[in-house]
Amino acid sequence: MSERSDPPGETPPVAHVAHNARVWNYWLGGKDYYDVDQQVGDHITSMFPIIREVARADRTFLGHSVRFLAGEAGIRQYLDIGTGLPTVENTHQVAQAVAPTSRIVYVDNDPTVLAHARALLAGTPEGETDYIDADAHQPQAILDAATDTLDLAEPVAVILLGILNFIDNTDEAEGIVKTLMAAMSSGSYLVLTHPTLELGGAGNVEAMRFWNENATPPITARTGAEIARFFQGLEVLEPGIVSCAQWRPGYVAADEKAVAQFGAVARKP
Repeated sequence: MSERSDPPGETPPVAHVAHNARVWNYWLGGKDYYDVDQQVGDHITSMFPIIREVARADRTFLGHSVRFLAGEAGIRQYLDIGTGLPTVENTHQVAQAVAPTSRIVYVDNDPTVLAHARALLAGTPEGETDYIDADAHQPQAILDAATDTLDLAEPVAVILLGILNFIDNTDEAEGIVKTLMAAMSSGSYLVLTHPTLELGGAGNVEAMRFWNENATPPITARTGAEIARFFQGLEVLEPGIVSCAQWRPGYVAADEKAVAQFGAVARKP
């Protein structure tokens, strides 16, 4: 692990298999990864060279969407599922910079993320942050735990960035979204990104196969039409379901290059 930054007194388990949270951290220029994560990350990059651009675009999309939600939309509560390792512009940092009273609940089930959770809890004195060790396959358990911090009678932004692609069955993934959004009040939002073989991502087929043979959890790409199913009953904001690098004109340059990762924000009526 390069320049390990684990919390004092906490020793993470030795990693023999690359894990998405750590490889993503490596692609984003972080330092919380093991040699196996770097090796797999480098091999994926050799097969699909724009993967680092995808990772950066996904992170930028998070900042753009949360700034919009905290500002123009007036959202003060966030449920960020599949948090990943802390890097720059985490959800609580972006939201609380706009609205210091914002409350954020992070959810992940990776031991390395748990070891770094204290960095995710360093929010503003006026707001509140919490971390739940839970699996996205169990949305009701997530909702039950989140109510310790969030008031579901008030609007909440549910953030699912690059997480549903680890739910292999599309019907199950759709059910997870439905369970989460059914518990949210009117005026809540769904924020989602998902890898695809569209948008120039056809070259990712072999890279995804390599990932599924050498890392965890296994990943599934989906089409724009499949991803649209996650937004049933919601009002998708302009510009719709697009490359996450091209979401929200005015936040990004009009000529920003598309990446093979869909992104969208939708409001619950």
